[in-house]
Amino acid sequence: MWISFTTDYGRLDGFVAACHGTIAKITPAARIIDITHDVPPGDVARGSVVLAQTVNDLPAAVHLAVVDPGVGTARRPVALRAPGGLLVGPDNGLLIRAADALGGVTEAVELRNPAWLAPIVTRTFHGRDIFAPVAARLAGGAPLADAGPAVEPAGLVRLPEPVVSQGDGWLEATVLSVDRFGNVQLAAQADLLPAGSTSRVADQPAVIGETFADAAPGALVVLVDSAGMVAVAANGAPADAALGVRPGDVLRITVER
Repeated sequence: MWISFTTDYGRLDGFVAACHGTIAKITPAARIIDITHDVPPGDVARGSVVLAQTVNDLPAAVHLAVVDPGVGTARRPVALRAPGGLLVGPDNGLLIRAADALGGVTEAVELRNPAWLAPIVTRTFHGRDIFAPVAARLAGGAPLADAGPAVEPAGLVRLPEPVVSQGDGWLEATVLSVDRFGNVQLAAQADLLPAGSTSRVADQPAVIGETFADAAPGALVVLVDSAGMVAVAANGAPADAALGVRPGDVLRITVER
């Protein structure tokens, strides 16, 4: 069984390796796909976007995700079932978008069975002590219900819904994410982009195109990205720097007809 693994741990320390090792000791046959360990530290929203936009490109898996600024607090450790897979991580909104992408949460449990966890659960490393052992057991075929008591799916923590609004010739949406190239993804599906060939993005001129090269070097282009979302890019340059935006900001696109 496959396990996907997403964190903000980075690679400078041994955190990722410790989780890999924990999984290998419990379920040696499990195969791990590392989605990323470069989520900005504590950025639950970014982690949720990366996970949600990747899970359907993977084989059936247990999706282990740990971006957990509330580690050791009263926030619940959970495992979720969706039609397309299982998810394990903190109940802080990180897992819900991915669960929705996999068909929606049909079952949820709080991870309380001590037999499934590390003998000593530290207050600061639940990735190794709670989440990795649970993911390993689920990947080995153990029943989800054995991990702990049931949780009402409606009570799971969800991140705030992004702003998406449109009118005649304009679209306004929250910046959902900015990738390492500086491309700005908005929380708007492709079909919400008004028709036209030129536009203004936050009062800067932009073309509406299909590729980065549809704009002049350094200029802005509004396009549909590989996730099917409206995005703003710059040809050979970071669009986020040109626009002065970051995730969570609201960006307005006005199409000129």
